[in-house]
Amino acid sequence: MPLKKSTLTIEQILKWADSYYERAGDWPIAARAEPVLEAPDENWRAIDVALRKGIRGLPAGLSLSRLLDRCRGRRNRGGLPPYRVDDILRWADAHYQRTGSLPARYSGAILDAPGETWLAVDAALHIGGRGLPGDSSLWRLLVEHRGIRSSSDHPPLSVESILAWADAHRQRTGDWPHINSGPITEANGLCWTTVDNALHNGCRSLPGGSSLSKLLVHHRGARRRKSLPRLTEPLILEWADAHFRRTGMWPRQSSAAIDEAPGETWNNIAQALRDGTRGFTKGGSLFQLLVRERGVRNPFAPPDLPVDQILEWADAHHARSGRWPTAKSGSVSEAPGENWRSVDAALSRGSRGLPGGSSLVRLLAEHRGVRNHRDLPPLSVESILAWADAYRQRTGGWPTSHSGPIPEAPGETWLAVDAALSRRGRGLPGGSSLARLLLEYRGVRNFMYLPPLSVESILAWVDAHHDLTGKWPTRHSGAISGASGEIWSAVDQALNAGSRGLPRGSSLAKLLAEHRGVRRTMDLPRLSEESILAWADAYRARTGEWPTRHSGPIPEALEETWAKVCDALRKGRRSLPGGSSIARLIRDRSNLANSITESGGE
Repeated sequence: MPLKKSTLTIEQILKWADSYYERAGDWPIAARAEPVLEAPDENWRAIDVALRKGIRGLPAGLSLSRLLDRCRGRRNRGGLPPYRVDDILRWADAHYQRTGSLPARYSGAILDAPGETWLAVDAALHIGGRGLPGDSSLWRLLVEHRGIRSSSDHPPLSVESILAWADAHRQRTGDWPHINSGPITEANGLCWTTVDNALHNGCRSLPGGSSLSKLLVHHRGARRRKSLPRLTEPLILEWADAHFRRTGMWPRQSSAAIDEAPGETWNNIAQALRDGTRGFTKGGSLFQLLVRERGVRNPFAPPDLPVDQILEWADAHHARSGRWPTAKSGSVSEAPGENWRSVDAALSRGSRGLPGGSSLVRLLAEHRGVRNHRDLPPLSVESILAWADAYRQRTGGWPTSHSGPIPEAPGETWLAVDAALSRRGRGLPGGSSLARLLLEYRGVRNFMYLPPLSVESILAWVDAHHDLTGKWPTRHSGAISGASGEIWSAVDQALNAGSRGLPRGSSLAKLLAEHRGVRRTMDLPRLSEESILAWADAYRARTGEWPTRHSGPIPEALEETWAKVCDALRKGRRSLPGGSSIARLIRDRSNLANSITESGGE
């Protein structure tokens, strides 16, 4: 029977999303099913499903994308603008100028296109999304248009470079590389198997007839595995004793080089014992040898655990850290090889001399009076509200599920209270939450139960914004001054979805166009190259210079600016063909005039 998933809250999901954005520079995507680092048992696809279905304490009808669009202003990928190959190449050139290398699909965010990533560009090129034909990739595009090297055009190899990589490998690992040593750290995209094949087959400028093993024997005096000297158990134990005196730990297969035997590694020793080479019988192991001859602890036959011993370790843990141990507290510092999870398992299963049917939590509750989270005292709405009022008086704000411990109730946390309100238990009926409780009894604003909006109040906020900034607000204008807790993206979402008492199918832009006469970008009048050139001539007559995108408003065209004209010329909007600019338009006209003059002269 699968374990029941814990409840979720909108506030917790947004907190995890903010942490993801700080790490990755982008918002999480449900389709990737990436784990949530702050909650190892969660992943973003499961959270998206819970938001859509309304399970785990969440309301139905949302999604991860809609939540981030509404609360963080992140673009909804279902309505993203199309890509153009020229734009992608321009972004790649800018990336090259900044970093010295062309971008790859994992190069992160595109600084010249806010909200875009190279991974999204590569995906659109591959599947044919956002106006692209598909069946391509970022790498193929750069091969075709920027001349980067194709995978079939491998660079030559040299014996000197191979030996330099081998020296670095030995310095790093204590052993010479072999064909199964994996990727070469100093040669991006190259592995030792590829090098061995090139040495053997005589490709990539190498003469052939050799191998990685032969090369290292000839140039570095490395020992060939088939001619290694015999080993004995006393000799291995002598090296193991020296390792223990030096490090305080017995060697393992991954313990790298053996200082007392140049050229030997513990990996080679373990392989010889296992494979029955170098004088040994097949089927042994380094671990078995140390268990038998040095009494090293065997995890498959651990010693008995007296209750008094466990309590002694727990007291030491509490004295050291100020907390009682749990099954997740890691290693037991006073007992090398022991960890608290295995102690808890032994108490539960009845192994290692224990009767069973207990746990670490129950043992500490019984012998040390530690609070047992599985046997908590009941809660009441009145006590929770009293703690919330004290929190408000102390901090000036109301508590959330992430507000930490409750000073008035030692051992309690607001997260535990929220969980108890949501689930049925501890004397509470369930089906509620801390946020809902505060909304019902203290009138505290709740994201899931927002107050209704009206067109009149929105227009009042719009006018106040315009008076304050000199600009009309957009959905990206952030918080609304004078409306506590409201943001413009949420207002736009409510207008579009028809929520919070508003009619469906509108938007902030439509509202401004209808009630304040603000032009929408989609409703801008058409432009022609002739009118743009006429405005440019007038600008030159006034200033003595040709205009640029930074030349500001155009007096001859009300509400037009040179920046808007530049964008329309470049992107092919407002009836213009695209791929042009003001400078190119003026240059083309000048070239045409010169051509006509020369033709007339002939």
